[in-house]
Amino acid sequence: MADTHRIRFEPVDIEMDVTEDDKILDAAFRQGIHLMHGCKEGQCSACKSYVLDGDLQMERYSTFACNDAEVAEGYVLLCRAHAFSDCTIELLNYDEDELLGGVPIQTVTARVLAIEPVTRDIVSLRMKTEQAFEFRPGQYVDITIPGTDDHRSFSMATTQSTPDELEFLIKKYPGGRFSALLDGELAVGDELSLTGPYGSSTLKDGHVLPVVCVAGGAGMAPILSILRHLRETGSTRPVRFYYGARTAADLFYLEAIKELGAELTGFEFVACLSESAQDADGLQVEEGNVTDIVERREAELHRSEVYLCGPPPMVDAALALLEASNVPKDQVFYDKFTSPATNDGV
Repeated sequence: MADTHRIRFEPVDIEMDVTEDDKILDAAFRQGIHLMHGCKEGQCSACKSYVLDGDLQMERYSTFACNDAEVAEGYVLLCRAHAFSDCTIELLNYDEDELLGGVPIQTVTARVLAIEPVTRDIVSLRMKTEQAFEFRPGQYVDITIPGTDDHRSFSMATTQSTPDELEFLIKKYPGGRFSALLDGELAVGDELSLTGPYGSSTLKDGHVLPVVCVAGGAGMAPILSILRHLRETGSTRPVRFYYGARTAADLFYLEAIKELGAELTGFEFVACLSESAQDADGLQVEEGNVTDIVERREAELHRSEVYLCGPPPMVDAALALLEASNVPKDQVFYDKFTSPATNDGV
């Protein structure tokens, strides 16, 4: 049996036990401690922390997330780290509201209800869980690839108004291991295992700042969840939604967005087409990259809460814009997933 060690997190004064076989982030989830995280694969640096005392060793990780100099100085990725002594760890990023108040991690079986294409490369996957599945708007789950121990991460587009029915919007990548299932291998009635919810890009109830959502591709899913929750709770926060695509043919769920917007305060939807704004069937669009259009239209970004989801290059460009616009970090919410080479989508 692996030895057990005591982990103390500063400056939040929280302690937990972890075995040497456990990764620290996984052990925290099981004990109801919701640490900041993103990809959970050592790729994104969201869980980067500083070791004040103790012996930690990491499994394989990306040096882009934590470079050799940082490791030598004492930085660690909690999603890759194993403890081999009692340790004291300084959390560099944390949400006090989420730390001990997050939704418990659950593993449930879900049955496929429908698989429907919504664009040439994005598919709607609707599933029914065997029991109510609790999550917060903007969160995601890991779906296990049948017959393997591997998983892919996808955000919910639905809300708790349908706690046992979930919808995922999945971008198909050539050679994607989960994407391949959507081309005839996965059928209505098939069962999949879901674990979650994960993610810190959740809508913060009780906040009053205007909401600016920026998405691209399958990143539409968590934004839809957030918009639906705002409508269901009667929120009066002004909302603007910028969605980036290549052409009008890559836009979808426009009618659903229009219906949502009709019940939201000061709602505005801006379709941003990077390649061509033609053939938009009367839809008012702007031509250009989504981040350029946000920069042009949003002079008061620092007075908003910003929610991001989309391809990593889009998220990186948006983060650079927000930093240049002096948007406080505690007003920016996103979960950075691994790249399409290792993960089929958002």
